[in-house]
Amino acid sequence: MTERGPTLRVALAQMCSADTHAENIATMRELATAAQAQGAEMLCLPEVAGLMNRNADVARTQVVAAGHDPYIAACRDTAAKCGLWMQAGSTPVLGPDGRFLNHATLIDDRGALVAEYDKIHLFDVALEGQAPIGESKRFAPGTRAVLADTPWGPMAMTICYDMRFAHLYRAHAQAGAVLAFVPSAFTVPTGRAHWEVLLRARAIEMGAFVLASAQAGRHADGRETWGHSLAVDPWGMVLTDLGEGAPKLEVLELDLSQVAKARSQIPALTHDRAFTFDPPR
Repeated sequence: MTERGPTLRVALAQMCSADTHAENIATMRELATAAQAQGAEMLCLPEVAGLMNRNADVARTQVVAAGHDPYIAACRDTAAKCGLWMQAGSTPVLGPDGRFLNHATLIDDRGALVAEYDKIHLFDVALEGQAPIGESKRFAPGTRAVLADTPWGPMAMTICYDMRFAHLYRAHAQAGAVLAFVPSAFTVPTGRAHWEVLLRARAIEMGAFVLASAQAGRHADGRETWGHSLAVDPWGMVLTDLGEGAPKLEVLELDLSQVAKARSQIPALTHDRAFTFDPPR
């Protein structure tokens, strides 16, 4: 793969995804056209960008295997037409055991699939004052961490709830990741309390950029999401926060040489030491 310079001009997008593929494909195309017009080399979209529908019966009629998914196909076509790399967020696809997979793709500027990732950590929580959320009721977990090869360096493929599992990001950083994608659809209570601090922590621990495109607003299926798509640099500084509302887009120029600089100053990724654990007596 042809290497590019040390900078990446990336468009961070925010969506309020609908409960049909067609509506979300239209929004994706508008965002890609805007990103192209602003000179972006890559577009990043949120979790469940292709479809957000918690009506299980209806979703069963919409969700198909990744190779036949209309949103993924439209992203590939749009990436090629716009000459734009695309981290297409994620979309539900049908897995081999009949359950869905929360499936992320990275597409190059010719429309080719560069990497595919199925969300490993599923959002099974019981928030105070809300009905329990059990992503694992409909989704199967992924089993493979995916580090994508790009002209700007290796990039980690992760999704939303993954961000609470620091060991995954450390493993990616130690394998050379210069950037982590974290497409997300955070709830409002957890977003208000945890969103920024977790993303900044992952960036600091990795000594890498974090790009977290997010869902925002009240959705057709009744859910409400936090928004505040973030880009964070390797020192943990927030480069942009898209706030509330969608659709939105902001283009940033990332200086990827900052990764080596941050890691040389605090080389914590090379300081692992073996230890034993003594439980309390």
